[in-house]
Amino acid sequence: MGKVVLVTGVARQLGGRFVRRIQRDPEVDRVVAVDAVAPEHHLGGADFVRADIRQPTLARLLAEHSVDTVVHLDVTATPLGGGSRTSVKETNVIGTMQLLGACQKSSTVKRLVVKSSTNVYGSAPRDPAVFTETTSPKSLPSGGFAKDTVEVEGYVRGFARRRPDVAVCVLRFANILGPSADTPLAAYFSLPVLPTVLGYDPRLQFVHEDDVIDVLRIASHEPERGTLNSGTFNITGDGVLLLSQCARRLGRPTVPVLMPAISWVGSALRTVGMTDFSPEQLRLLTHGRVVATNQMRETLGYRPKFSTAEAFADFARSRGPGLLPPEVLGGAVDRIAALPALSGGHSRTQSAN
Repeated sequence: MGKVVLVTGVARQLGGRFVRRIQRDPEVDRVVAVDAVAPEHHLGGADFVRADIRQPTLARLLAEHSVDTVVHLDVTATPLGGGSRTSVKETNVIGTMQLLGACQKSSTVKRLVVKSSTNVYGSAPRDPAVFTETTSPKSLPSGGFAKDTVEVEGYVRGFARRRPDVAVCVLRFANILGPSADTPLAAYFSLPVLPTVLGYDPRLQFVHEDDVIDVLRIASHEPERGTLNSGTFNITGDGVLLLSQCARRLGRPTVPVLMPAISWVGSALRTVGMTDFSPEQLRLLTHGRVVATNQMRETLGYRPKFSTAEAFADFARSRGPGLLPPEVLGGAVDRIAALPALSGGHSRTQSAN
């Protein structure tokens, strides 16, 4: 019998892509795809099982299919379909608890891969310039998806202590972007005009969805010689982009808003359903976040195909032109910055973009 992989969260585009890709690996004999909602996309030859991971049915699935590898992708920031924030939190936290309980009872499970997020570090004014996997956040996330990921990782660490025979890999992905990305930040960048916090230009990192699939594959198999795929890893593309650079490359104008009023703007956008402008996203768009990827390169042995800038460029192409051509917007910003009153009497000769 070859490897049997169970994947959660397959109704989302990322989960569906991973299921279709992992089936092509010669080491994999069968893929069991699980979600509470039937996916609208094809899952190839995978066995789809409609099941809510918040319910105690996973133990039966693991035993029935003799699953040896579990890939938990159902830790997300946005509801699927007509779901609510409450249902998302229950799936993230209670669903993970049920899944880990089923894995703990299973005699066949040998590997667990969990999709997490760099949101666990939060975003605060006193944050370090760069977070490593062992850096403690200055201010723990107080709510939303960020708090969910902190709780999920806590339960996963407890499972790893109780089942040291199971190889556990936690992947902390930065902001995922790409042509089919459906994340809150992708929705924000799709707005015709981008509200920003006056006086702040945060540093951001992005990981391309293609790299996400590749890293999940590496974590799902036995490690190659000279590498180790058990542990916790930050996953993102090389380099950083400022929010202002992102806006110019999209060709979208920005509207700076005073910090006390930005939460009102976020509430209005949430009310009309334009984007999930949550408090944690507001903090990210204020203070930013940058993580180190030494462990991803040296231990996991993975080098992303897309840098942060390349991942953003591919996303931007999929969204079409903004209200203003990027080259015109960038040139206007440079001309304004070159004015003596703004540059201290010295002209700038290079574009900030």
